[in-house]
Amino acid sequence: MSERAAPSAQELAERIDQVRRRIAAAGGEGRVQLLPITKGFGPGAVALAVEAGFDEVGESYAQELLGKAPSLADAVRWHFVGRLQRNKVRALAPLVAVWQSVDRAALVDEIARRAPGARVLLQVDATGEPQKGGCPPAEVPGLLALARAAGLDVGGLMAVGPAGPPEGARRAFRMVSTLADELGLVERSMGMTGDLEVAVEEGSTMVRIGTALFGPRGPRP
Repeated sequence: MSERAAPSAQELAERIDQVRRRIAAAGGEGRVQLLPITKGFGPGAVALAVEAGFDEVGESYAQELLGKAPSLADAVRWHFVGRLQRNKVRALAPLVAVWQSVDRAALVDEIARRAPGARVLLQVDATGEPQKGGCPPAEVPGLLALARAAGLDVGGLMAVGPAGPPEGARRAFRMVSTLADELGLVERSMGMTGDLEVAVEEGSTMVRIGTALFGPRGPRP
C-alpha cells in the first residue's frame, strides 16, 4: 500500500478534539480510550500521535508495523488490531503489547509460545462476515478458557461492526458487551470512525480510530 501524507500537528490536534467530543457526547467521557490506528500512513503519523500525547497506537498489517516500529524505539506500545496470520506472530512478538484479534486456538498457542503472558483481547465474530475474522460467540467461553490455561492475560473482547449505517451495528455491539459481562471481562474494544457513537452507547471501553484522525487511506495494491 502506498503511504498517505499525515496531517499537520495542528490538524491532528483539532481532529483529536473532535473525536473526543464525539465520545463525550455519546456518554463515554472518562471511560473510553481513544486508540489511534495508523494503517496506511508512515512512521511520521505515529510520531505525530506520540507528540499529541498518545503512548499506545494500533496497527492492522504486520508488514507495516514491522516497518514502523524500529524508527520509534520504545515510544509506543503497539496494539495489533488486524486479522492475524499465525506465521506472523514470531516476528511481531517482540513489538506487540496487546494482541486484539485473537480468534482461534492456533493463535492462542502461537502467542503463548512466542510471547508468554501476553495481553490479549478475544475477537468476536459479531456480524457473520467471515472476511472480518472473529470467534463465533458460542465458542468464546472455550477460547477464553484455553487462553487462560495457556497463561495469556485476557483483558476483554474486541469486535468489528457490520458494514452499513452506524445504527446497524447496535445489536452486534450490545451482544459483545453482554458476552463480556457474562464472562467477567472488562475491556470491550468496539467502534471505529463511522460507528463510534453507537459503540460507546453500547459499552465500548476503547474505540479504534484511523480515518477521523489521519484522513482516508489509499487503496491496497
